Amino acid sequence: MEHLIIELSKYLMIFLFACYTFTCYHALNGKKSQRRLKRILRKQAKLIFLIHLNAFAVIFAVQKTVNVLIAYVMQAALLGCILIIYKYIYKRASGLVVNNMCMLLAIGFVILYRLHPDKAVRQYEIAVAAVVVTMIIPFFIHKLHFLDRLTWLYAVVGIALLATVAVLGSVSYGAKLSFQVAGIAIQPSEFVKILFVFFTASMFAKSTQFSQVCKATMVAAVHVLVLVVSKDLGAALIFFITYLVMLYVATRNPFYFISGLVSGSAASILAYQLFRHVRVRVTAWKDPLSVINDEGYQVCQSLFAIGTGGWFGMGLYQGMPNKIPIVEEDFVFAAVSEELGGIFAICLIMVCASCYLMFLNIAMQMHDQFYKLIALGLGTVYGFQVFLTVGGVTKFIPSTGVTLPLVSYGGSSLLSTFIIFAVIQGLYILREDGEEFDERLDS
Repeated sequence: MEHLIIELSKYLMIFLFACYTFTCYHALNGKKSQRRLKRILRKQAKLIFLIHLNAFAVIFAVQKTVNVLIAYVMQAALLGCILIIYKYIYKRASGLVVNNMCMLLAIGFVILYRLHPDKAVRQYEIAVAAVVVTMIIPFFIHKLHFLDRLTWLYAVVGIALLATVAVLGSVSYGAKLSFQVAGIAIQPSEFVKILFVFFTASMFAKSTQFSQVCKATMVAAVHVLVLVVSKDLGAALIFFITYLVMLYVATRNPFYFISGLVSGSAASILAYQLFRHVRVRVTAWKDPLSVINDEGYQVCQSLFAIGTGGWFGMGLYQGMPNKIPIVEEDFVFAAVSEELGGIFAICLIMVCASCYLMFLNIAMQMHDQFYKLIALGLGTVYGFQVFLTVGGVTKFIPSTGVTLPLVSYGGSSLLSTFIIFAVIQGLYILREDGEEFDERLDS
């Protein structure tokens, strides 16, 4: 009976998630009435809870403990609270962004509970705290009219936090990523990337003259260099690409973009020569089977898991994702692919892509340059992080050690992603209210 439930469940989850993915892109099409859009969003909300319920029915069938029921109720309540808050408090927020956030969070809860129940509980606790902390952010974005004036504050605070890690941080997988505060590991780069976007947007909103570009580039270089010193090259790459995209969009000068690509390529070669863990990851990427007993083990296990899962997956608890080192963090996508299937994994990528497209859509529709660049920058941070994670897991690119937003385990990553989505919601509300110009003039 248990095996039958698992087998039927996986096909049902694929079908439901495929339906959800279709509605994402259907909702992105702006040529529809508000009434029809609301119907689509309500359908999405139902699909979120059905997928979550279906997955936990399987988990309960396997574990048969009351803790599973408690976890399900608590998680469903949190998802419901998020939807209700945005529906009744931030009535003009983007329903699609809210739904996608809840959908990705639900998938994260499911796969983490299957992999490591204790970490899933911890992730839930962090998610609750993140909801409490970030619910006020759209209001601040809407009401605070001086955010573009804090240019150098963003830079100083950001560099100081990164420097603290470089000096006091603990080494993890060859890089200094975090430091301990009251027994809690904090990864400042997850939050500094948001400050970095605000700094860059503020600089280019004031001017795009060559002198201004030079100043911004020097500060951006300091951010990246501090990360390089910490050997946090995944974060350094995110900062670099985000700055390059924002620079090009702000100036529309292809020379800056080409120069950035050339310098970035040169820096990559230099990093390969200087850092052993970079060479290890490149070796694992080029031919993981040749070093399967050493540096290629993680990549090989990831590829085995994806291949074993096929299109339809093995079903929850039918695979062996725990054979992949740190699977609940950097390689959670492989676990999803193995047990929920390739179709489900592709839909997951498409949902993430719809978030990115929504961020870009908001950026294009903002009239104020500061807000436009913030939406673009945060969208780039989110989209490029998804690309790095999925690319590393599938051996498309060398592994960079970054998490899949809202799905992977990690408190700092989860909270920073909640902040990004909350800022985007604040910008969306500004656009919808038509107050963008008025508030800037009043300030």
